[in-house]
Amino acid sequence: MEFGGTLFGCLLGFLGWFVIRYGLMGFYTVNQNERAVKTVFGRADRIPGVTTLNDPIAESLTPEERERYTYPQVRVIQPGGPYFKWPWERIYKVSIATETISIAFDPENRSLNQGGTVLEAVTKDQLNIGLSGQLRYRISERNLYAYIFGVKNPIAHVMGYFVSILRERIAGFEAPHAAEEAVDISKMAGVSINDLRKNLRDLNEHMDRECVSSSARYGIVLDATLITSIDPPPEVESALAAINTAQNQVSSEISLAHAGADQKIVQSRRAVEIETLKAQAEVEPLNALAAQLTELKRSGPAALSTYLRNVRLKVFGQTEHAILEVKP
Repeated sequence: MEFGGTLFGCLLGFLGWFVIRYGLMGFYTVNQNERAVKTVFGRADRIPGVTTLNDPIAESLTPEERERYTYPQVRVIQPGGPYFKWPWERIYKVSIATETISIAFDPENRSLNQGGTVLEAVTKDQLNIGLSGQLRYRISERNLYAYIFGVKNPIAHVMGYFVSILRERIAGFEAPHAAEEAVDISKMAGVSINDLRKNLRDLNEHMDRECVSSSARYGIVLDATLITSIDPPPEVESALAAINTAQNQVSSEISLAHAGADQKIVQSRRAVEIETLKAQAEVEPLNALAAQLTELKRSGPAALSTYLRNVRLKVFGQTEHAILEVKP
């Protein structure tokens, strides 16, 4: 009887623990900045027959990449609750808030790249440079399977992907040439770091375009790239500063020469306009006189003769001596 009571107590205790552990604690909520995915016996709750290839995020993938990065679509638990899960189910929550990270950050070894502050790269003229800046990213709600289950360390993969594209771009970077660009001083000197510094915005936009497939690859969306500085190595910084000073002086002289030439062109145009106005001022009275004589001629044959006689009389009245020619 005593053994039966002990067994009954153990069963009652186990039942109470089971109710509390998997009953009351089975309820959960999802915050506004979170999304959740449920697994049943270790298998994600998938949407049958749908993969990432059916989503617009896969449009940026090449045919070879579409075969490699095919992930199933899972049912995403939206913010809210309380929800309930059974003991054989497990909930994976991820934050979809936008995060910021240094472009030199290495998730697998934080001491690399000068403690994650400066990323080294080589330009097309074999100059080692250091880049610093930030990368803004967020977890893609439309490809949570890749982020949670498909890739072991998604941040490390994304950073490696980003750094490889950035270094390739810098190694072959050439400044865009405008049609009206007369003289490119940086090109004359062959210093590509000047081109990179002058085209930081183009470089950032290029990285945004090239990394657009990261959401389909690793389930992470790269919102924006912000490279803030590009610095040469200390041993060549002084030489590069001297080159830049000389280039600035040459550029200043060229600008002054262009300004002087433009000023002379403007002055020449003004002189032509002034002479044209003078000629028009001299011609205008003659045109008015011709119009007046034409109008007199239309009034009758005697009107023009009368006008000429009056003009002669006015001239004779203003003269002191007159010489008359007598026709034979």
